[in-house]
Amino acid sequence: MKVPMEEKPFPAWSWSVEQCLKEYGVKLDKGLSTHEVQKRREKYGWNELAKEKGKPLWELVLEQFDDMLVKILLAAAFVSFLLAYFHGTDSGKFGFDAYVEPLVIILILVLNAIVGVWQENNAEKALEALKELQCESGKVLRDGYFVPDLPARELLPGDIVELHVGDKVPADMRVAALKTSTLRVEQSSLTGEAMPVLKGTSPVFLEDCELQAKENMVFAGTTVVNGGCVCIVITTGMETEIGKIQKQIHEASQEESDTPLKKKLDEFGNRLTTAIGLVCLIVWAINYKNFISWDVVDGWPSNVRFSFQKCTYYFKIAVALAVAAIPEGLPAVITTCLALGTRKMAQKNAIVRKLPSVETLGCTTVICSDKTGTLTTNQMAVTQFFTLGGKTTASRLISVEGTTYDPKDGGIVDWGCYNMDANLQVMAEICAVCNDAGIYFDGRLFRATGLPTEAALKVLVEKMGVADLKSRSKTRDNAQLAANNLMDVNTVVKLG
Repeated sequence: MKVPMEEKPFPAWSWSVEQCLKEYGVKLDKGLSTHEVQKRREKYGWNELAKEKGKPLWELVLEQFDDMLVKILLAAAFVSFLLAYFHGTDSGKFGFDAYVEPLVIILILVLNAIVGVWQENNAEKALEALKELQCESGKVLRDGYFVPDLPARELLPGDIVELHVGDKVPADMRVAALKTSTLRVEQSSLTGEAMPVLKGTSPVFLEDCELQAKENMVFAGTTVVNGGCVCIVITTGMETEIGKIQKQIHEASQEESDTPLKKKLDEFGNRLTTAIGLVCLIVWAINYKNFISWDVVDGWPSNVRFSFQKCTYYFKIAVALAVAAIPEGLPAVITTCLALGTRKMAQKNAIVRKLPSVETLGCTTVICSDKTGTLTTNQMAVTQFFTLGGKTTASRLISVEGTTYDPKDGGIVDWGCYNMDANLQVMAEICAVCNDAGIYFDGRLFRATGLPTEAALKVLVEKMGVADLKSRSKTRDNAQLAANNLMDVNTVVKLG
């Protein structure tokens, strides 16, 4: 997006609709002209989130070796290789057995690097899912005519967009006019609040307020769950609220902070290096008599003799002791444990960017969270409904099984003993007709558009309208079969 840095979007939520239209030089019934679109395209660019350049593979691989224990193991592997080589040179034999130890160490380090790179790549792919929150197209007014499916990336500040139930908002926009008595937008992807927010056209007289308080603004990536409206596009691309979130995620990914485990391992590695170095020096030094000898004359040493071969031999012993003291299996065990923890978290749809994050989460003692939509699935289901019986003095309480939007999930308890009498028929019609929600099957799960309460009533209509399980299984292709039939009948009655 090509918005100049010195240009700060004005607080559209605190201005009237007329002021916003004047600011962008657009009319609510005309929209932008083709000439104006070309001019603004050069200034603002495309309405899309920027794609950050990921780290190259070689850099990811090198990062896996930026650890004190790993560096110690690399040094141990190098020294082990040299010892094996010189031992083979001295004996005249170059057997494979001599190279087993350095090869095993290298194999451990390579596996550690592979797991780390694989996990970080998976996290990057999961973070790309943020772009899926963007809308693909919208109904936009251009040159006095509505373009029904204009690609969302072509939107510009000043565009007039029409929204309806189920539409995903393509940019940050100011509500200009309501097409229904109420308008509700679900914006939990930005605020974490699961309850839909009631929107209107009145100005909010605060120049700096939270997203939830901007009741005349709709934001990119959110969804209209009730009503319809006409809006003015205010900001696009990376200047939208969801664009700011992506910036924050990218900035957070650039910050490097050591976890408690990494700090302890680095501290352990430093102490281990110092201790092993001192022990090896002492072991080599206490054997000095074996490679340095002299004759004593009048109580004083003379004719000092130095054996380079024996000096090298005892140095090899000291190095071999160092290699043996290094816990080669420690990085492998730690990596394996963290990888298993990451795998379990991935099964719960958690995004783990780096393996040590699992350990950090394990140190967490308190998690502060609200309930709705965070600890729950933000779905609703009818469990009981109450109607009058065949006589006005009788009543009945009927239980319903199932907790998802799948019409096959459970059913109405003892439904076979009831007939769809007038009371039940009217109730089903009300649930289907006075309802803006929709149910659809995405190939894997049944999902809903609109308010969760209204979606739950739509599912109830399916269970009431298609009584037996065999017939209900046919609703997979059309998840609103019974509700649509009732709506069609009601329309015919009204028109007739």
